[in-house]
This record gives sequence, structure tokens and C-alpha cells, in this order.
Amino acid sequence: MKWLNSVKSALGFAPKNETQIPWNSAQSLEFLSGMPASAGVYVTPENAQRLATVYACCDKVAGAISTLPLGLYKRTKTVRDEVHDHPVHALLNERPSAAWTAADAKFKAMLYVMLRGDGYMLIKRNRMGEVKELIQVPWEVCNPIKQEPTLESRIVYAVSDGLSMKGWDMDDVLHFAGYGFNGLSSMSVISWGAKNAIGNALAMDEYSGRYFADGAHASLVLKQDSGGMDQKKIDFLRAQIRELFGGLRNAHKHPLILPPGISSENVSITASDAQLLEARKFQVIDICRAFGVPPHMIGETSASTSWGSGIESINRGFLTYTLNPRLVKIEEEINHKLMRGTGMFFEFDRSSMLEGDAKTQGEFFRGALGGPGSGPGWMTTNEVRGRRNLAPVPGGDVLFDPNAGKTTGGKSEKD
Repeated sequence: MKWLNSVKSALGFAPKNETQIPWNSAQSLEFLSGMPASAGVYVTPENAQRLATVYACCDKVAGAISTLPLGLYKRTKTVRDEVHDHPVHALLNERPSAAWTAADAKFKAMLYVMLRGDGYMLIKRNRMGEVKELIQVPWEVCNPIKQEPTLESRIVYAVSDGLSMKGWDMDDVLHFAGYGFNGLSSMSVISWGAKNAIGNALAMDEYSGRYFADGAHASLVLKQDSGGMDQKKIDFLRAQIRELFGGLRNAHKHPLILPPGISSENVSITASDAQLLEARKFQVIDICRAFGVPPHMIGETSASTSWGSGIESINRGFLTYTLNPRLVKIEEEINHKLMRGTGMFFEFDRSSMLEGDAKTQGEFFRGALGGPGSGPGWMTTNEVRGRRNLAPVPGGDVLFDPNAGKTTGGKSEKD
């Protein structure tokens, strides 16, 4: 089979006339150990998450996507009807497999997208072709390969379980692509947009840790009034000072006693004087820029924002510029491979992120219900109550019509 030759090629067992990726290529080195940033630090998805900025950016984006309601709708000529009893709806909103909840599976997939560039979920079907399970797989065990070296050829996904490798057809794999998707894989934010910024931040974190680990105090200079000391005495004094005053545990613990003729002088060099704090603040903003997360959403409030001050304005900007491009890709992938030919489609409920405080919500619902000064209503009372998880009330399915004294089902009595 053609896909088997592709799998063999990925494993390094391809025939000599087939193209293989050399082990010293950038892709192979990045897969094995990461590529060093300009600061000399190797940046990988694992050590990048130790930075609070990367951790918070991934948590904000992946967390927002994983908790957005994912509704299933049936297309009709005039309106769309929401479907709740479809088995795929339960997989994507409750539990896609025995080991994962829907929120955890979506979060993990989006985390791979942000850190590695791509996320994968395997689609298990029964003999009738019905979707029975969605399996979350790590990025490193799934390798997309083109069956033929053409632009429009089909893709097989070589998936390893540690003991063997199996080929999955592209229609049986949900491939959530990130930035710069080329038909096979995407560009990782860690390896491209934020590599140097993360490398600098990691280097500064290590420097700061060592700075404070050495006592968090200014450097000490010893001066002799006259004459000199041999190297043996110099080494002895250095060792004694390091033993008595080095590290946080010894800070301000022992008095400094010096031999006659020797005095001490502090050299006031602080992290602030070295502009370390300003540099670290800049790296936070630079990493946020690469991930598309506004700095104030992860606690960096020193810079002003033009997105407004209310939670609704912030959420609207975050939804429009950061989440929506990712949400559209997810919807298209899910609908193409899970709902093709059914007349139904999945769509995220983006309005759930636009709800502001109680006052803002009240104004929104008053406008939706319509009334004097608001014009016709576009939501019924029961639709509003349903949004707040309240039971329907009798007569609550009537749209307000300002041109009719009394309405029934959205139509006036004269109609």
C-alpha cells in the first residue's frame, strides 16, 4: 500500500530513491532538542511553559476555546434549528473518549497548536461509518505524510503507540492547524515568533535566580590599608566570606569580622541598575504579542490598552483578533470530517464571551426583547430566560411588534 511506503519513509526504512529528511536538518534538531535562541538557551515547548508569560498565554487561549459552548444546528430554508440529541454533539461537549472530558481534550489539542503548531484527534468509527469515539493523541506520535509528492495528494497520518505504527486516513483524523499551515504542518509560535523572546526571558530568569541565590545583596570589596596579601590569604578570605554570607539562608546572619588593616566597601549594583526589570517587562509584552494575547489579560498592566476598560470590550477584542481565526479553523475541520453530508453543522457560541456585567446584560436583553423606544424585538421572553437557564413561562414565545396592539406568534391579530 502507498501509505505503508510513506510510513516506512518516516521511520527511515524508505528505498534509496525516496527522499528522506536528514537527521542534521532544522526540523530534526528542533524535534530532538530544540534550537538555541540568540541568548544561547535552548527553547522547547517544555521549558517554555516554565515561563509565567507562556503559561498564562496558553491558559487564556486554550482555556477560552475549550470552554466555549459548541452547538450543533440543522440547516433549514429560513432558520436553523439547534440539535441536542446527536451522538457527535455529546462527544464534543461531554466526553469524547473514556479517558477525557470534552473540555480537557479540546484544551490539550489547543495547547499543542500553540506550542507545537498542530493538534490531532483520531476519529474511531464503527462498521457503518458512524463516529463512536474521538481520541486525543500527543503531537509527537502523529506524523502527517503525503502519499504522493503532489500539491493535492491525500495525506496519511502515521500514529505510533510505542510498540507499532498505524496509518490513519486524513478523513479519520481531526487536524487542528495553527499559523502558516502548508498542507502538512504549521509553524510553532515557540520555534518561530517567540523563540528569541522566550530564550531571553529564560536567560534572565536564570540570571535573576543566581543573583538572589548568592545573597541578594551588593557585591563586597575588601581593601588593605598598606602592604599586600599573598594569594593564599586572599583565597582564604574569599572562601570564608562565601561560606558565611553566600546564599539567602546566610543573609544578615553573621557579623563581618576582618583582620587588622583590612576594610570592606559595598558596590551598589542592583538588578534595577542593570535594567533587568525593564528588560523582563519588555519580554513579557513581546511574548504576548507573538501569542496574540493582550498583556493586560495576563496581569501586565503597566502599558495602556486601546481595547476599552470594560470586560465586554476586552473580551470582544480578544474574541475578534485572537480566538475567532482559530475558532473558524476548528469549525471547518469538525464540520468537514464529522458532519459532511448530514445537513448539520457545529458552531461555537461566541456570544457567551460578550456578556458584560449585570447592567450591560440588562440593557442587551431589553433591546433584544424590544419595546417602546427599542423597536421590534428579535428575542422572545422564553429565549432570554433560556439564556439564563430559567424555565419558560406561558405566552413567552411571542415577539414584540410595535405596529400591533396584540401579537400572537410574532403576527398581529389582523394578519
